[in-house]
Formats: sequence, structure tokens, C-alpha cells
Amino acid sequence: MNATATEPLISIITLNYNQTDITCAFLESTKNLTYKNYEILVCDMASDIDPTAQIIAGNYPNTKVLVSDKNLGFTGGNNWGMRQANGDYMFIVNNDTEVTPDLLDLLIAPFYNDTTIGATSPKIKYYSHPNIIQYAGFKPMNYFTGRVGAVGGHEEDKGQYDGSGYTNCAHGCAMLVKKEVIDKVGMFPESFFIYYEEWDWSARMQRAGYNIFYEGRATIYHKESITMGKKSSVKLYYHTRNRIMYMRRNCSNALQLGAFYAFFTFFTAPKAIITYTLKGQFPHLKSFFKGIAWNLKTSSQSPV
Repeated sequence: MNATATEPLISIITLNYNQTDITCAFLESTKNLTYKNYEILVCDMASDIDPTAQIIAGNYPNTKVLVSDKNLGFTGGNNWGMRQANGDYMFIVNNDTEVTPDLLDLLIAPFYNDTTIGATSPKIKYYSHPNIIQYAGFKPMNYFTGRVGAVGGHEEDKGQYDGSGYTNCAHGCAMLVKKEVIDKVGMFPESFFIYYEEWDWSARMQRAGYNIFYEGRATIYHKESITMGKKSSVKLYYHTRNRIMYMRRNCSNALQLGAFYAFFTFFTAPKAIITYTLKGQFPHLKSFFKGIAWNLKTSSQSPV
């Protein structure tokens, strides 16, 4: 494949759940895409009001609305969309984003020159602060703490991350994935529902011999945390549950996993208990323990 060949079909997959106005703002931004061979699948996760009529009224090109009868979560919803997509590439993108015109052209270009690339992600900046970076690649996962940081996170964009190259993980907010990779390694792990899922998927891609690529020339703007809110107890539950589950699935040996369990038991848990108790955030404390309990309940099983 080369850049002069017929453009491959890109399936743009985005989820909607009671945010049709936000989704329509995203779709409005796609009208300016310079890459023209795409389809958009808006996958509605059982919203209170069917968004189909409102989206059709927007007259968005190449757009289809798929309505699920239940909320499948981020992982299940995107997988559901991918199963119904026709593309050679799948662009998983949050509905609370707005794209730039050359986004797809830039994200697909690295695949033409490097067959080891399995997924690409753009520079992600905050919509409300458009010169502040959210993501310019990911730092390596810390297998002692189960935590990770984004390269360039909260830095002013002065061009310092305009370069491109391999990175440790694609970002679930915006990632272009080659269909060949999906056929080989599968889709998102649905047990995660939301959070840490891109890390697990990226790790599986890398174990299969693919690289993850950060494309610094491409930009997308993210209206972060519209779905659940920055301090949501639901968000805390999934972060806690999936942090532990990710480590169970991806630690390279029992010693590494044991070190994580020790850190979590003697540092993470006491800190969380003290913090949420002193702040009177008892729903958060309950969610934290619920996330731990889920892993204890499934400790005799292989987390899938």
C-alpha cells in the first residue's frame, strides 16, 4: 500500500449515551474532514431518547445511527460498532471530541510506511483550553503502582511534541486501528467496560508484534469527563476495579504482581480510606471497596 493508492475505507465509530447535542457537535466537525473515504457509525447505548431523528436532521455525510437495546459500555459498545463496520481501518473516537480537517490523513499515513504499526493516536488537547496538551503519547506503565502518565500532560503546546514515533499505548479517546490487527488479536476486552481498556488492548497488540504510534502532527480536541464527571464515584469504581484487573492480566510474573498487591494494600488503600473519610465522600469509599471486592470475587478465575 502507498499514499497514491485508492484511499482505504475508514470506519469512524463513536458512542452516544444521552449526549446527542455533544455527538452532533462532533459530527459537525467531521464535515470538514479532507479524507473522504469514510463511514461514521454512531452507536447509541440505550439513551433515554432515541437520537436517530436529531442526527439525521443534521445531514451528516456517510453517517449511520445504530441503536442498542442496552448500554454495552465503552468496550462493548465499540466492539458492537466494529462488528457492523466495513472499514479497512477503525477509528475509535469519543463523541466529546472535535476533529481537525487533516486528522485522518495524518493518522493513516504512518501505516503506509511501516507494516509493524497496529494503531495510531493523535496529539489530544483540551477543547476548553485548546493550547494545553492532554496526550502526546503515554509513558510506560508502572507495574509497581499500576499507574501511568501521559507524555506532555497539562503542558502548554509549544511544538515540543510535534515529532512522531512509537509510544507505549494508544489513547481510547482517539485511536486508528488496522483491521488486520483486530482480526489477529481481537477487539477491546469487554470485561473492562470502561477505563484501562486501551492499555489492555495495546498490550495485546504489542505482544502480537505490532507497534503503537503517536502522530504528533495530528490534533483532536477533547471535552474531557463530560460522560461521568471528574469526581464520579462510578468512575472511581471502574478505575479501581480495572487497575487491579489490568495488573492481573498483564504482569509478567507472580513477583511483579505480588509487588503491585503490596503497594496497593499498604499505600493505595490506606490513602484512599483516609482521603474519602476525611472528605465525607462515602459513596466514593464504597465504590473503592466495591472495585477491590470484584477482583477478590474473581480471584480464582482468569480475568477475561
